[in-house]
Amino acid sequence: MTDDLLARHRAVLPSWMSLLYDEPIEIVHAQDRRLTDSTGRTYLDFFAGVLTNAMGYDVPAISDAVRKQLDTGVLHTSTLYLIRSQVELAERIAERSGIPDAKVFFTNSGSEANDTALMLATQYRRSNQVLAMRNSYHGRSFGTVAITGNRGWSASSLSPVKVNYVHGGYRYRSPFRDLPDTAYIDACVADLVELLETATAGDVACLIAEPIQGVGGFSSPPDGLFKAMKEVLDDHGILFVSDEVQTGWGRTGDHYWGIQAHDVVPDMMTFAKGLGNGLAVGGVVARGDIMDCFRAESFSTFGGNPVSMQGALAVLDYIDDHDLQANCKARGDQLMRGLRAANSPFVGEVRGKGLMIGVELIEPGTTTPNTAAAKQMLEETKDRGLLIGKGGLHKNVLRIGPPMTLTEAEAAEGLQILLDSLAALS
Repeated sequence: MTDDLLARHRAVLPSWMSLLYDEPIEIVHAQDRRLTDSTGRTYLDFFAGVLTNAMGYDVPAISDAVRKQLDTGVLHTSTLYLIRSQVELAERIAERSGIPDAKVFFTNSGSEANDTALMLATQYRRSNQVLAMRNSYHGRSFGTVAITGNRGWSASSLSPVKVNYVHGGYRYRSPFRDLPDTAYIDACVADLVELLETATAGDVACLIAEPIQGVGGFSSPPDGLFKAMKEVLDDHGILFVSDEVQTGWGRTGDHYWGIQAHDVVPDMMTFAKGLGNGLAVGGVVARGDIMDCFRAESFSTFGGNPVSMQGALAVLDYIDDHDLQANCKARGDQLMRGLRAANSPFVGEVRGKGLMIGVELIEPGTTTPNTAAAKQMLEETKDRGLLIGKGGLHKNVLRIGPPMTLTEAEAAEGLQILLDSLAALS
């Protein structure tokens, strides 16, 4: 059955839609943090559908909210009509954003959210110049591919915007990696200043950055980098966009939004993934004057639909009611302590915040990326009943992002599988 489905997949779906594992799996059932495939085998989930199933699976409070909306018969109206749950969710996100006079526009995905932020910034500033971070990823749409600083995900060199890339998001392989935190920040800011002076026409629209680079291998700069960068941006009138698609809603443990670690309020934030816990929802929260800068009419067919809005409201309630931000902090510390204590010769760095952990794999005794080891680790962990992800520029970084509801016992179980799998590397 699985082989037949794989053959059918390859026959009718694009070759560039990658599948994990030598023998890809079909997930047919899920409960809490456990997934069951079509052969009946069950796995502990440490990747959460790329951090999207943030509350886990079959959560009654969320499922009940969705069913209640389905029972009304109203799955869709479009934004041409008032949608009470859309207004309520926008109010909550605007308040939690910290952005002054904030307004919210809902989309269906992170790619669409980032595309919207680009359109807002370029319209507001009347400029098609954009700054992005090296090693970044912002989506698969035409506009977001253009600002992705990772060649492995850049499907086209064509672009609707003029992009320059800034140092700082990925420290492990940075030319400034050996500098202390303060000096590292100073070097990256100096690079930003030089870039503005030499490679742009000056009237740049925005800098967009992930507080922790997701596809880039869960890498992050020292806290405070983006505050220092925003001081430069403000001097030039350049907007700052924080891509919170993976870092939002308390996943990083210490803060509700990833950018808060840098003690700065962005002009815009984009979000998606965990807010819907599997439902298609994304969006932009921005200063009101930026959000209102369009002079043409627009709307969203599916963005802000009643089903996704009710599910997202239930997700926000669940995060607050169960203090999941604190749980992310505790379980993330538990996992990182255990991984660092392993002292594996294949591990160059264990990094991250909360339940957003990257393990950079190297050739022992070097800093050379070990892509083969990452591929082997996915197979080793799968064979032992654990699902993880991988990423990074060289695809040599293990990405560990379990549901935010992960228990202490489950963290210990997953950690042991990770340690056993590291010990099996050859």
